[in-house]
Amino acid sequence: MVKIDRYMLSQLLWLFGFFALVLVSVFWINRAVQLFDRLIGDGQTALVFLEFSALGLPRLIVTVLPIATFAAAIYVTNRLNNESELTVMMSTGTSPWRLARPVAIFGLISAVMVSVLSHVLVPAATQQLSEREAEISRNITSRLLTEGEFLSPARGVTFYTRAISEDGVLQDVFLADRRDPDQRLMYTAAEAYLVRNDSGTSLIMVDGLAQRLITAENRLSTAKFQDFSFDITTLMKSEDGIGPSLQHMTSDRLLFDWTGIAATIGRTPGAVAEELHSRIARATFCFVTALIGFATLLVGGYSRFGVWREIVIAFLVLVALDGMRGSLSDPVVQDPRLWPILYLPSALGAVIVLGLLWTASGARAYLRRLRGAT
Repeated sequence: MVKIDRYMLSQLLWLFGFFALVLVSVFWINRAVQLFDRLIGDGQTALVFLEFSALGLPRLIVTVLPIATFAAAIYVTNRLNNESELTVMMSTGTSPWRLARPVAIFGLISAVMVSVLSHVLVPAATQQLSEREAEISRNITSRLLTEGEFLSPARGVTFYTRAISEDGVLQDVFLADRRDPDQRLMYTAAEAYLVRNDSGTSLIMVDGLAQRLITAENRLSTAKFQDFSFDITTLMKSEDGIGPSLQHMTSDRLLFDWTGIAATIGRTPGAVAEELHSRIARATFCFVTALIGFATLLVGGYSRFGVWREIVIAFLVLVALDGMRGSLSDPVVQDPRLWPILYLPSALGAVIVLGLLWTASGARAYLRRLRGAT
């Protein structure tokens, strides 16, 4: 690698890291505010919040990397153009195709990063995040120990506590059980405690009133009690685990037997094909993104008024190609044989890049000379 390649590549990588850090920070802060409010409000600790934030970072980084790649290519090309460095390079005989080599290497590095994240880290982090969410949802403390809110820990069950003392005593408790269509049960108590043992978890209510309504006879019976135990273990049985999901599988597991995988997880073979090839297409699109930013500004050349027009054009091209990616998923889900269309945005982007570099290399002047000679 010659000095010009090392020079441009170092600039691209440095600014790529800067833009990626800024964008990840902005998106992470926006997500962290909502996540913090939900987890801390549910009685979780700051360590749980940090764990959830870390597990969500790989997916966030995958979203941000193409934007950071495009921004770095635009910024470096614009700076080299404004400082006439591109003009000097091209005046010494360096062609646009030669100048695009370090940008292509940079795009390849970015694509490799996206590939590692998409194929390995994101599925692993997503699976771990789902398992932790299921574990927390099974945690009775996080589901019931919320003051001043009517909660529904299970279908047909409503729970309310006015306040929770520092030693964990629930005050002014209300519990309604409507799971049995033949009867309605309601319990109110001055105090209640959560007791865990090997057989499960029980809610011990003290100094309260139990009411039972027989719906068929429309008869209500009441009974006061000093203490009463209500088994709440069954409220969480439906959430003991999480089922297999495409988002949790690494790409090597999705390479073969789409029909068998689809039958296992209850999806279609097209969904399996779409998940696998969308991960690959995401990396190829990241590679094309860097070259689009570079080639568009290279065609604009040097101008005292800047290259804002070319920057806007490059941005619009990128938005159009990215929007096309989102619309191509449904056909593949319906028919797995259509998976090659997922690479259409990357292919169109590559054609656009080739056309721009061909134009920047003086093809138009060559054509004019050719017409004049004939």
